[in-house]
Amino acid sequence: MIAFVDLEHVSGHGQPWGEKLLAARTWITYRLEDMAGRHCMLIRYDRVSAELFDRLGIEAMFISGNSAAPEVYEPGSLDALRGLIASRAIPTFGFCGGMQVMATSLGGDLVPLDDGAKEFGYDDVELTGSHSILAGLGPTEIVRHAHSLHVPVAPEGFEVIGSTATTPIQMIVDDANRMAGTQFHPEYFTDEHPAGEVMIQNFMRWVL
Repeated sequence: MIAFVDLEHVSGHGQPWGEKLLAARTWITYRLEDMAGRHCMLIRYDRVSAELFDRLGIEAMFISGNSAAPEVYEPGSLDALRGLIASRAIPTFGFCGGMQVMATSLGGDLVPLDDGAKEFGYDDVELTGSHSILAGLGPTEIVRHAHSLHVPVAPEGFEVIGSTATTPIQMIVDDANRMAGTQFHPEYFTDEHPAGEVMIQNFMRWVL
């Protein structure tokens, strides 16, 4: 079994895009389940616990993005998730905000992009290195972007393998602990722009 952790704060559900976010969580859960060939459980961030993951036999964890600002999360509500990430015991793939919570759980920072910039929509990302998660991909691929915050320094043990001019750290990987993160959204792949699907499938082949 795999887990898809929904990182969205309840305040995000009340936004104009809230219903679309809720629907997307189910849609992405099915996408991950179909690609993995295993049951995928959708779990809210504040329901995560090491005991639950042990009981369910979770083999890999995927962490969603989020639209809510980091400061709105209730104190302690992310502690269990952060503890699982910090243990590096479970193969993990963080998408956008999921990568951000991975980085901050491992001692990194999260800051706004320079001059209030943001990246939004389907656009290029530059990919470097020869890690298996990039198998079948070219040096430039089109993926979905939706962020105004970024991680300025990769956490210890992670290699940067993706970037854009606006966001120098767009993709990171920790080979020793089978963890990866993208500042973009590979889960929103399309028939026209399938690179995200390739990355997720490569990750699954790597860890499952």
